[in-house]
Amino acid sequence: MRRAFEYGGILASVVLIVAGTAAVVMGFTGRDRVRDDLAREKIVGTPDSSIPGQLVDTGKEAEAFSAVMRRHALEATDGRTYSEMGRFIDANGEETDDEEKAAKDPETGQPAENAARNIWVTETALSTALNVAYFAERVSEFAIVMGFALLLTGIGFLVLTLSVLRRGPGAPNAP
Repeated sequence: MRRAFEYGGILASVVLIVAGTAAVVMGFTGRDRVRDDLAREKIVGTPDSSIPGQLVDTGKEAEAFSAVMRRHALEATDGRTYSEMGRFIDANGEETDDEEKAAKDPETGQPAENAARNIWVTETALSTALNVAYFAERVSEFAIVMGFALLLTGIGFLVLTLSVLRRGPGAPNAP
């Protein structure tokens, strides 16, 4: 029975070391992927952002640029969000949700969409992508930290197991 515990301790240590190493590698790989994907988009911080003229290539910078985009969208829509605006524009340029009262688009004959409201559709899509990049980078960093924790736990467990094995079955418990 003692042998089973000894081998079990070694096996558990190896599993923790392998899992920790895998988590660290996957974390760094995921973080690098997020950064590469962001850099590929060639987004540069606007002069009024916290990252002016800087390439957005980290999750934190993506989060910062997303906040600037929201501020710009609010400025363009007089402080109103998507849900606070009418879906269409009538003949007088006023917003309405009534398709019958909406002006007709001369090219399509369909009700004229509220262009200001469409700003929010674009802003939401783009800022969501940037916020997902921020989240993905944070998850990658968590995987790295947890990987190192597993790795160190496995090493510590292995040292403990091997020290118990060296004592042998009849060895005293004193160090």
